[in-house]
Amino acid sequence: MSTFSIFLILIIFVAFLLVVVVMVQNPKGGGLSSAFGGGGTQQLGGVKKTTDFLDKSTWTLAAILLALILLSNMSLFEGTGNNTYLQDQVENVTLPDTNTPPATDNSSENTPE
Repeated sequence: MSTFSIFLILIIFVAFLLVVVVMVQNPKGGGLSSAFGGGGTQQLGGVKKTTDFLDKSTWTLAAILLALILLSNMSLFEGTGNNTYLQDQVENVTLPDTNTPPATDNSSENTPE
């Protein structure tokens, strides 16, 4: 299994976790934290700590996802032995000759009848 495949699996897993954490939160301050107790009271390990945990886990998972994407990009061509793949593709492109004038279509000229 290549390094890129490992990074791809990790990216999918972290993205799934990030979706779950974001879906658990409620944009109006409710969400999972409101299911554990009242609105303004702070309980030991209750509402406030749940909201803080969800907020910190969202930012942490987002940072991990970004780092994994950047690392997977660096490992994309690793181990292939040919790091000039894109350069070879660019060299094989044939460009039109700019020294010759473009072909004209004589059928559209105004000819007297």
